[in-house]
Parts: sequence; structure tokens; C-alpha cells
Amino acid sequence: MGLHITGVGTALPQYGISQDKACAIAQNGLTDKQSRLLATIYRKSTIKRRHTVLLDQEDGATPFYNGSNGSSGSNGSGPAGPGTGQRMDRYATEAVSLALRASQAALGNARCAPSAVTHLITVSCTGFFSPGLDREIIEMLRLSRSVSRVNIGFMGCHAALNALQVALAIANAQADATVLLCATELCSLHFQQGWNTDNVLPNALFADGSAAIVGKPGAPGERWTCQATGSYLLPESNADMTWRIGDHGFQMTLSRRVPTLIAKNLRPWLEQFLAQRNMTISNIGSWAVHPGGPGILDAVSTSLSLPPTALDVSRAVLADCGNMSSPTILFIVERLRQQQAVLPCMMLAFGPGLAIEAALLI
Repeated sequence: MGLHITGVGTALPQYGISQDKACAIAQNGLTDKQSRLLATIYRKSTIKRRHTVLLDQEDGATPFYNGSNGSSGSNGSGPAGPGTGQRMDRYATEAVSLALRASQAALGNARCAPSAVTHLITVSCTGFFSPGLDREIIEMLRLSRSVSRVNIGFMGCHAALNALQVALAIANAQADATVLLCATELCSLHFQQGWNTDNVLPNALFADGSAAIVGKPGAPGERWTCQATGSYLLPESNADMTWRIGDHGFQMTLSRRVPTLIAKNLRPWLEQFLAQRNMTISNIGSWAVHPGGPGILDAVSTSLSLPPTALDVSRAVLADCGNMSSPTILFIVERLRQQQAVLPCMMLAFGPGLAIEAALLI
């Protein structure tokens, strides 16, 4: 049967900031050597613009961090910024409107009345509050008060695919199901101030955004139907991507080995995944690959021997929006659907574990 994606919607915060301006802000208080290195990292990210709920105007400052409490960071290099409680308060304030906009856009794209939704799946790894986004979406969109709810929390950049796996199971089990899946991340709430090599790359990549899909059990011949999902935990990679709650926001570490590990492990596993469905890599018509960074996209392209243009949409979303964590891959799917991309489409994302998550759309 599968899950037929009938609508996709995305939402960005009102204001954005150029990567050059973001770099200039991040260079505040650094040495000349650190500033030069930071500029290189920001330039090589290939990101042109990112959006954040913390801006008060286009290309403006981020007042949220200007009121730092002055305490030192984990390496004693400078002010650590607002505490985790303050960041979570801001998450609860800002995440709701972004999630509502994405959900409304998806329902509109699907021409689906909110009252028709039977299952709601919410996704986020950048904030917590309870009652949470699920209840706010139900109340504000006037979904049925008996809608079934699932929350996918703290799974990182691949979490939208974990949610898609749940949505597929629902569609295969309930013929009259209508699933609304909404992924919302406010990564900018976890900017780490000062100079710390673990924080420099995440600071240069991550941004805010929300994306939603509407799905129903698929009928034969319906395009953009999720038929299968898969997961693979890479061996000996537990410490290569981590996401932990600190006293001053959530703290990410990304090792330099991540692209190499993906390049080494992706093809053998994906070939096996596709072979179980009587397919090969050459059968895939389009690719929706989460742009964790340009190095990860390059690793995927090299590992799978993809044509030079195969990941153009992934690269474009990275340039336009940055890495928004879990919603990012749904932004890519939205553009591919708009372009009437060739199917089947393979969705791939990577996150803490180190894990590969995949979904096959036909």
C-alpha cells in the first residue's frame, strides 16, 4: 500500500542573515588567527543565507546572545551565553508559530481539511516543553481532539525519516488514515559563543526551519508514495556525531571522520537495501540527500558514483537555508516534487549513531 505524500509545506523564520554577516558576528572577540580560520570554514560551507527566530530584522543582530551572563564556556574561553532554561523558554515561544505555518502549508498543498487528520507526528531535537508542539498544533489548527499523537524527539538530522517510517506503518495498518507529520528545529538557540573547535563547524552550518507533509495510504500508480524505509548503524562511530544537553544549550560534536565513514559504508548497505526490492542504484531517478554539509554531499556522490547534477537540489537547499536538521530533507522533497523529478526517489539522511536512514519514494 505505502504512504502517498499528498502535500508538503515548509516555513522559515521571518528574517534571515547572510553567511558573511553571520561570520562577522561569530568573529567577535576572536584572535586574528581564529578569525581567519573561521572565515575559511564559513566560506567552505557553501551556505549563502540562513534564517533564525532570533533576528529582529533582516541581516540584523541577535539580541538574545547580547545579554550573556558572562560565565565562561566549557573550555574557559569566553561567555557561555544564556542558560538552557532560557533557550527552552524561547523555543516554546517561537517553535509553535513556525510549526503551524508549515503544517498549514502542507494541508493546503494536499487540499486536506484539518478535521480529516487522524494521526499527528511531531519531530524536534532542539527543544522540549510539555504539553508540547503536538497539543499546540491540535488546538490551533482545530484537529480532532481524538487524533493519535507520536513525538519523535532528540534523534537529530535524520529524524524526519524516522517519522516517515512511523507514518508508513500507520498507512499500511489503517486504510482510512490521514497523517500530518511536522518537523521543527530552532538550531540557532544552541549557538555556542567563544572559541571551541567542537562548536565552530556546527555554528557555521545550522539554521532554523519547519517542514510538514500530509500522507494517506497509497493506491497503485500514485506518484510520490513511500514504499520502504531502512536504517543502518555504522560500526565504531558512536563518538563521531553527538548531541548532548549542556548547561548553556545543546552541544554538538562532529568529527572529521563523518564524510569518510559515510563514503565507506553507504554503498554496500544501500545496494543490499535496494537488492531486497529488486532494484539497483542505477534505477533511482532522483536523490533527496540531507545536506549535513558539502563534505557529506561529496561523500555520498563519490560513494554512489552519482552524476554531477544528482544532488543539485540538496546543494541548493543548503545554500539557501543552511542545515536546519530534521526538516531539511523535506525542503528538498518539496522542491523535487515541484520540479516533477524523475522517480523513484531515494531519501537519505545521517545523524547521531552514526546512523543512515533511508526512504524509497516511487
